[in-house]
Amino acid sequence: MKPTEILLIRHGETAWNAERRLQGHLDIPLNAEGTRQAKALAWALQNEKLHAIVSSDLQRAIQTAGEIARLQGISTRIDKGLRERCFGGFEGKLYSELPSLYRKEYNAWQAHEPDAEFPTGENQGETIRQFHKRVMEHVLHYAKQFEGKKIALVAHGGVLECAYRAAKDLPLHAPREVTIYNASINRFEVAGKDVKLVQWGDIAHLDADGLDEINQTKIEKH
Repeated sequence: MKPTEILLIRHGETAWNAERRLQGHLDIPLNAEGTRQAKALAWALQNEKLHAIVSSDLQRAIQTAGEIARLQGISTRIDKGLRERCFGGFEGKLYSELPSLYRKEYNAWQAHEPDAEFPTGENQGETIRQFHKRVMEHVLHYAKQFEGKKIALVAHGGVLECAYRAAKDLPLHAPREVTIYNASINRFEVAGKDVKLVQWGDIAHLDADGLDEINQTKIEKH
């Protein structure tokens, strides 16, 4: 069985990311900075041959994937199975508001209790266990479908964290141990159910020098 190279990519920044407001399943578009990040990301990947690009069905991911797909010359597949975790009543609230609004549920969330539930909201919340199962089923599905090839899955911070936990064999109740950056490239190799982390949190393409190089390349091509 040949390993599949999977680039797991978090969407670019949204206004809610910037103001620390929880999104979950709420459909928030990229802001201007997020669009800039997505374009820089696409240019960074333009010389890597991707056999498929699969995106969450939320527009912040679709917009990010679209920039990559445009330079790759392929279409984006959409899969709601790659959505962010649903946080129920937490969605739409500022992180700073949660301790006073939902103290019990907030404490359980912070303790990473695998089966803790969220308060009722616009959408039905998911436990950590439910979310992790959903995400990994889809990641493994695409690894099998595109065995031995290189693909990009454009999704969300929680989705990336699930793959990281699987690669590091971390229990669901373990606290997050890595930073998850907007428009970051995170490389995995997947063979069967074996998930290997190759590179985490690559955002070199987002720094000033990298963007200057991208802009110069554009000028030279025109």
